[in-house]
Amino acid sequence: MSKTEDAFRIDVVDVGCVNSRPDKTLLESLEADNIPVHAHCREGFCGACRTKLLDGEVNYTTDPLAFIDDDEILPCCCVPLSALKIKVPL
Repeated sequence: MSKTEDAFRIDVVDVGCVNSRPDKTLLESLEADNIPVHAHCREGFCGACRTKLLDGEVNYTTDPLAFIDDDEILPCCCVPLSALKIKVPL
């Protein structure tokens, strides 16, 4: 997994704001702050963690194999490259 040196603000619509953790995937950062995200494989295969990216940029640590739309990301296998605004399915 590639690492980023910076922590970024993550605005989760209808939930609140948290900070990313530089040594964790976006999914791990969200879980560390008790933000529930539905996930199964944690490697980009299943697409269960599919999340809307409303603003910001991510880098994939592993190429996702699950189908995602242009406005979606897989938090299980990406790290933020900037502050993010996301909408997690509840």
